[in-house]
Amino acid sequence: MQLFKRFVLITMIFTAVYADEQRDIMLPNLSVKLLDGKQVRLSALLEEGPLLVDFWATWCAPCKKEMIFLEEFHKKYNEYGFRVLAISTDSPKSMSKVKSYIRAKKHTFMVGLDPNQEIAKKMNALLMPTTLILSKDRKVSWYHQGFIPGDEKEIEAQIRTVLELGQEKEGE
Repeated sequence: MQLFKRFVLITMIFTAVYADEQRDIMLPNLSVKLLDGKQVRLSALLEEGPLLVDFWATWCAPCKKEMIFLEEFHKKYNEYGFRVLAISTDSPKSMSKVKSYIRAKKHTFMVGLDPNQEIAKKMNALLMPTTLILSKDRKVSWYHQGFIPGDEKEIEAQIRTVLELGQEKEGE
């Protein structure tokens, strides 16, 4: 048990340091295949405003919990040009599950497909979920791995920061 606690602590420290290193990195202008079959470039998605990119998989329970909030943020901040792109890293064999899951949950944000994890590797997103918030100039303004209850508050705070909206007061 002691060894497990040390492992968790070391992982948390590494993630915090690594996440800080990801700030202000400019990402390449990647192309993503969407669930509807269209190809879209990162730069095209960023023309209207900042973008939250979330790497997830159908087998990932924390990913599914986070997606509830991503849908909420997608709807709440869409009028400010903010978008959500959830990129599935499911294996090629599991891609059919992605469409079924998104339909069943009625998510309205964009869903990308990365069955061979090529994009995930380029974005250092091999742990699920990995969430990045990109500014209009393709810079990573926030990077986070994992999801536990309460993380949604930090995600929303980071969205509001990149949109330059200031922070909401309790009850707003």
